Amino acid sequence: MSFLLTILLTLLPRVIVSTDIGGTDPDDNQSMTHLLMNTDRFELEGLISSPSFGDGRKEEILRMIDVYEQDYPELRKHAHLMRPEDLRPLVKQGRMSEAPPCGYGEPTEGSEWIIRQARKPDTRPLFICVWGCLEDVAQALHDAPDIAPTLRVYWIGGPNKKWGVNAYCYIAENFPNLWLIENNSTYRGFIYDSKDKGAYDGGYFEAVIADAGHLGRDFGAYYKGNPKMGDTPSLLYVMNKAWGGQFAPCNRTPRRIIQSSLDTVPVHAILEWHLTAPSTLHIRKQDWHSYDAGNGMHIIRHATYYTGTLDYTITSDNGDVEPIVGQLEVLNTWEVAPCETDYIVGPNWFTDSYTPADFWHNHAGARTQREMRNAILDDWTQRWKWLKWRL
Repeated sequence: MSFLLTILLTLLPRVIVSTDIGGTDPDDNQSMTHLLMNTDRFELEGLISSPSFGDGRKEEILRMIDVYEQDYPELRKHAHLMRPEDLRPLVKQGRMSEAPPCGYGEPTEGSEWIIRQARKPDTRPLFICVWGCLEDVAQALHDAPDIAPTLRVYWIGGPNKKWGVNAYCYIAENFPNLWLIENNSTYRGFIYDSKDKGAYDGGYFEAVIADAGHLGRDFGAYYKGNPKMGDTPSLLYVMNKAWGGQFAPCNRTPRRIIQSSLDTVPVHAILEWHLTAPSTLHIRKQDWHSYDAGNGMHIIRHATYYTGTLDYTITSDNGDVEPIVGQLEVLNTWEVAPCETDYIVGPNWFTDSYTPADFWHNHAGARTQREMRNAILDDWTQRWKWLKWRL
């Protein structure tokens, strides 16, 4: 490595990406393409396969690197991007399923890699861009709590909070002073507007990507090439802080214990039902099972990113208890009112801005992301042009 390159790397942000690529939502593949085409803008230290609730494994990350390798000879003419052979050793398998109720389980290749990199002698913080669930971050913190001051976690929450609720609760309860951006809805400002057929939304693929190398061909396999890329804002933040959205500090994250058949709760809150028998929550055509909390108590945990009135039913797994039929009135706000069951967090915990001017399409904070979108895509367009030689 040249002396100049060594100096350059010490000025770039250190980044590990945790991704549920290969799972039920292929927008991670689109975000991975963006990452691979921008590795000169940060020091990439890891690519971790997190729970995908599908077929996602580290092999899907490696497949994306194989696609990138086919275009690398042309891309390297224009920027000092990472070599495919240097990327592959950074790919690690993380946890493959949701963490148990305590929020952590056994160490994984991914969680151990986070610890290894966080303990490197380096004055720079280590950014963890989480595109899925927080399982490997929670495991790393449990196994090595000394790394917490080094980490800067930017998490794309929203639906991922629902799928990884136990790991989230463990972090909020045990590491309230962790530096963390909880992006539950701001990221939606970066997702293409399906009603807009213009050059920055529905028309972007045909105008820019369609005929641009192997990466362009692969990109077209996801959402017909429409740029969803809901996880990309986490990476944008470390590339250019203004590009990643704006967030508000919060001193608590909402947690509500549901005690009646009609409760009003804030969106993205942790919801708990405390029951006397093993039970299953049926909500929005999905089932969520209780866990045994001891002393005859069984707890169901859930988080919703839907607003409005949600109907649910809770049935006893052994049929000994009458079903509970209820409704949740989910308000589009972070705080309905402070509650004694909330998780109290420190000054470095941030979330979406609920200032009315920052809403976009009814998503809190999303306008702060949407306003950056065209400039970001213009920047990426210049890189796609590097692959137009194939015409």
